[in-house]
Amino acid sequence: MTGPDPRAPEVTEVGTPDAGADPVPAAPGRPTSARTVVHLLRHGEVYNPEGVLYGRMPGYSLSGRGRAQALTVAETLATHALVHVVASPLERAQETAEPVAAAHRLPVTTDERLIEADNRFEGLRVGVGDGALRQPRHWSKLRNPFLPSWGEPYTGLAHRMLGAVHTARAAAEGAEALCVSHQLPIWTLRRFLEGRRLWHDPRRRQCSLASLTSLVFDGEHLTGIVYSEPAGTTDPTVTGA
Repeated sequence: MTGPDPRAPEVTEVGTPDAGADPVPAAPGRPTSARTVVHLLRHGEVYNPEGVLYGRMPGYSLSGRGRAQALTVAETLATHALVHVVASPLERAQETAEPVAAAHRLPVTTDERLIEADNRFEGLRVGVGDGALRQPRHWSKLRNPFLPSWGEPYTGLAHRMLGAVHTARAAAEGAEALCVSHQLPIWTLRRFLEGRRLWHDPRRRQCSLASLTSLVFDGEHLTGIVYSEPAGTTDPTVTGA
């Protein structure tokens, strides 16, 4: 069973701003203090008419709504001192990062550690009441929800995400960085940092489309987590979101 890591840093929960609120107050230019903010941005809505769990499959790009969500985030972060933008290699993450990077005249770099979690149900429909979960041949994949048995272990997922965050923090020391990733990796890392058990109810994830989970550092020490929804709230259980 995966539980809280006793080595996880102590975190002060800063709060949850309303939708559209600025996640962390911006400072003009590159600040001179040791305060660094790493924003974890979930990608925008994806065009997925089949309603499959696409995971790491190529060819899944943002929908029209998803592109609008990415532009909204770019507007929200326009006055922030962003000096580093990095994204998962998947199309939807790269496309979400592009307008933010363009607004700050920065390139989008890629970090494989920000990629979506591996999942053995990839390419299948997994909605409640239909799809793969109704087929007995798939039930063995559900034998251990604490690891989980159907995909990438939560602990490994949290560790690779934390490594990506610290690389971004070092690249943006004294300023701000943006890491564009996916719902489960972001939510797992947040639970890890807050010292909570990593297995959880997916219906209760606080990680809407195009939301920001902002990690505030003083030097290398994590001092706060701020969650915000510039593009509004979305249902965490919708397949293809």
